[in-house]
Amino acid sequence: MNLALIEKVRKVNPLVHNITNLVVANDSANGLLALGASPFMSNTVAEVEEIQTFNAALVLNMGTINDEQLSAMLLAGKAANSNGKPVVIDPVGAGATAYRKKVCQQLLADIQPTLIRGNAGELASIANIPWEAKGVDAGVGSADLSLIAETVARQYNCLVLISGETDIITNGHKTYLNHNGTSYFTSMTGSGCLLSCVCGAYLGVVNHHDSDEALAALIVAATTYSLAGQLGVKTFSQGAVGSFRRNLLDQLTVIDQDIVQNFASGEWRNADA
Repeated sequence: MNLALIEKVRKVNPLVHNITNLVVANDSANGLLALGASPFMSNTVAEVEEIQTFNAALVLNMGTINDEQLSAMLLAGKAANSNGKPVVIDPVGAGATAYRKKVCQQLLADIQPTLIRGNAGELASIANIPWEAKGVDAGVGSADLSLIAETVARQYNCLVLISGETDIITNGHKTYLNHNGTSYFTSMTGSGCLLSCVCGAYLGVVNHHDSDEALAALIVAATTYSLAGQLGVKTFSQGAVGSFRRNLLDQLTVIDQDIVQNFASGEWRNADA
């Protein structure tokens, strides 16, 4: 695991452009600052293309999508592709409504993502696999999540991260299972959205065109983020959701290579087997 990336993010301070939803914008920006990155929060059509000339990464989040925001996402995504910038697509609620499914399909048709980061229900929807999604939440299903992730990664020629009790991170051929984390993530709205931002920051400091290097960066990103949550739980009483949010940001600020080295828990799965 390339743990030097933790300090590299802090040193480089990558500018991450977010076109995100109104529910999570504040936490996403503060989470990026805590991590050592620099947030740029704009969905203004007149400037989103220009931003792709000086940012390090672009994160597109469908949480409160509307037609105007979709236009901004399409412009930004195409410009990011043209300028060689990594693009993270967070297909929030992709299977919840026909409109969201259509928007997701359009984004994936018109933009080449570097990473699709979502929960089980969202990725199952993209893969057209039956799943009982619950609004923007993961819901339940019986399909093999690793297989879903690998299938979508190969279909869209990108990396995929399905977050959950076990994070699944794959480029379609190599798959890593991250076992760190805490159930408190499901009690904080936007915790997955912040993970997408964290992934954008890490992709912004590596050669994301190299699939193996990008995969390695995402493994560090997911492990660091999930461990920040896991360690943050240790300092408050059970049920203290507000304290979890605060402690997550605190842990993102102080987490380092030694902490991740000592507490990381994960394993490789052979995607081609």
